[in-house]
Amino acid sequence: MPRYRLTVEYDGSGYNGFQAQAGQPTVQGALEAAITAFSGQTVRIAAAGRTDTGVHATGQVVSFDLDKAWPARTVMNAMNAHLVEEEVAVLDCMEVDADWHARFSAVGRRYLYRILNRPGRPALDLGRVWHVKKPLDAAAMHAAAQALVGFHDFTTFRDAGCQSASPEKTLDVATVTRVGEEVHLVFEARSFLHRQVRSMTGTLAEVGLGRWAVGEVAAALAARDRKACGPVAPAEGLYLTGVRYDA
Repeated sequence: MPRYRLTVEYDGSGYNGFQAQAGQPTVQGALEAAITAFSGQTVRIAAAGRTDTGVHATGQVVSFDLDKAWPARTVMNAMNAHLVEEEVAVLDCMEVDADWHARFSAVGRRYLYRILNRPGRPALDLGRVWHVKKPLDAAAMHAAAQALVGFHDFTTFRDAGCQSASPEKTLDVATVTRVGEEVHLVFEARSFLHRQVRSMTGTLAEVGLGRWAVGEVAAALAARDRKACGPVAPAEGLYLTGVRYDA
């Protein structure tokens, strides 16, 4: 039974998150329907990350098994043919070992958060960026973000509904840079808590707006208290941009 790995991108605006839910449009549902349409087989796919409602991806990774061995190129093209009315596209497909798993084999995940930082609202990127009208100090945000790098108890930045067994995670990368009219925040870690990236982003934006001092982010982290978190950034600016695996 061959196993396939897909790299997928999607606009999450019209989906009720990634994970399949009865009666709701989801990314998983769209992908599984496309697999069934070309193969005649009902499958359940595994994903590297279960993104929330409104969150996008340029590098989501999924895996699944088929009864018949199809050429990887055929799988990709056939799925894309059945996804033409969805905001989902398969970018790459390859056959992998039977013990390889999109989620459990992953050793790193990378997220990008895009903030459009200008007075005028977005038109072309509506639903794909967080619009912040007032000027943001990206350098101050970056300085504050460095307190989050490393192994910590991230209870402050953990959603109340998070099902992770522990609030302790290792954040490998946290950068904030200005790219023209946008401020980009990049976070990399083996895994994240539920809404951790959006919680950290919203808190760092408070620094960028001058409402928090740089050192207050470290103090919020040390508090290990959800009440110490700043506002949670909206979903539409968040992208899962890549998943890392051992060679």
